[in-house]
Amino acid sequence: MTRSVIVAGGTGGLGSAVTAELLTAGWRVVVPGRSEQSLAALGTHEALAPIVADLSDPAGAADVVALATAEPEAPLAALVNLVGGFAAGPRVHETPVEDFERQLALNLRPLYLITQAAVPHLIANGGGAIVCTSSQTALKPFSGAAGYVTAKAGVLAFADTLAVEYAKDHLRVNTLLPGVIDTPANRRTMPNADPAGWTPPSRIAGVVRYLIENEGITGARLPV
Repeated sequence: MTRSVIVAGGTGGLGSAVTAELLTAGWRVVVPGRSEQSLAALGTHEALAPIVADLSDPAGAADVVALATAEPEAPLAALVNLVGGFAAGPRVHETPVEDFERQLALNLRPLYLITQAAVPHLIANGGGAIVCTSSQTALKPFSGAAGYVTAKAGVLAFADTLAVEYAKDHLRVNTLLPGVIDTPANRRTMPNADPAGWTPPSRIAGVVRYLIENEGITGARLPV
């Protein structure tokens, strides 16, 4: 049976690789994007279901889940949360609270809303998998990014809570801890860095696929 997966953040540098990996594996992939242009960059595929939606809005999250559950022959079985963003700057005493709060909203609000909307359907379908994306900096902070580090630590706490809260409903929840991902955006923002040790998005995409297709792992924090 074909199954559906929501890839929140599926138009980004990592998300497009995850989307391609899951389409190749035979999933029906529902991808929200902020614009038609961002979705068009994914190309076309008979199993790709794009939708313009704002995941920071409860109505947008609801629209995405409605599309993901619209085909009974492809029940919703997984949610991949890749939405987030990074910003660095001065130290805490020099950073406006608005900048701090912006990182919390960017990295946590869409995660909460799309998960909240999808979970009842995953439960109704007998369970499934949720993958969240934190960062290795949540465990090894660096100066100048208190908002980002705090937000990614929040992702870890949220995912760990989900794994406990929905274990009896057969929901498996795991968290990725990437280092620096070799995306065009990261190359633009760090032009003087050496990308030799960065992780290709395709490698992380394979880990995502493994986590949603294998039933033996939950509550894990995986460095990738």
